[in-house]
Amino acid sequence: MSIDSTTENPTTEYILDADALDLFFREARTANTFTDEPVTDEQLRAIYELTKFGPTAMNIQPLRITWVRSAEARERLVRHMAEGNRAKTAAAPMVAVLSFDTEWHEQFPVFLPHAAERKAMFDGQDELRAVMGANNGHMQAAYFIMAVRAVGLAAGPMGGIDAAGIDAEFHAGHNRRTFMVVNIGKPGENAWHPRLPRLDYDFVTATV
Repeated sequence: MSIDSTTENPTTEYILDADALDLFFREARTANTFTDEPVTDEQLRAIYELTKFGPTAMNIQPLRITWVRSAEARERLVRHMAEGNRAKTAAAPMVAVLSFDTEWHEQFPVFLPHAAERKAMFDGQDELRAVMGANNGHMQAAYFIMAVRAVGLAAGPMGGIDAAGIDAEFHAGHNRRTFMVVNIGKPGENAWHPRLPRLDYDFVTATV
C-alpha cells in the first residue's frame, strides 16, 4: 500500500487560490475544541443555503438538520454520545444532528416538479427509500461540512453516537434517521490532531 502525506504536484493549476484550497481541503480537518464565540442563526442559515445546492439523485435532498442550541437539549443529546465525544459536544457553541427523511419521496412535487409522478415509484418501497436516503444524506453531509468551512467556522463530525436514542429523543413522530452529529464553532486551543497520511493517487485510482 502506498501512502502519500505530501501536497499535490506544484505544477497543478486550480481555479481556487491557495488560501481557498487550504480552507476547504489541505489545512482543514476535524476540530476537537472550540472557543465560546456564539454561532449565529444567520450563520446557520448560510450553512444550509450552501449545502442545499449539492447534487443528489433525482434532486431528492433527504438531509434533515436539527440544531441543538439550548443547554437542556444539549444535555439530552450528550447522553447519547460515545464517552470520548461527550465533553467536546457539551462545550461546542453549536451542534447539528444530521438525519435523513425516510419519507423523502413525499416531496417530489417540490424537488422534481416536472416529474412529480415519479413519487409513485417509491410508494411502499421502504427499504429502497432508506438506502437512497442514507446514501444521499451522507453525500449532503459532506457538502454540509464544506459549507461550515465556507462561513469561517470549523466542523467536528462524529459517528460515535446512539442514533436510535437520538431519534427517540429528538425525532419522535418524525420520519428521520440520525446518522451523524457535527460540532460547529470557531476552533479553540489545540483544536487539531496532526494530519494523518492520505492514500496515494496511484493506489486509489485506475484508468480503463
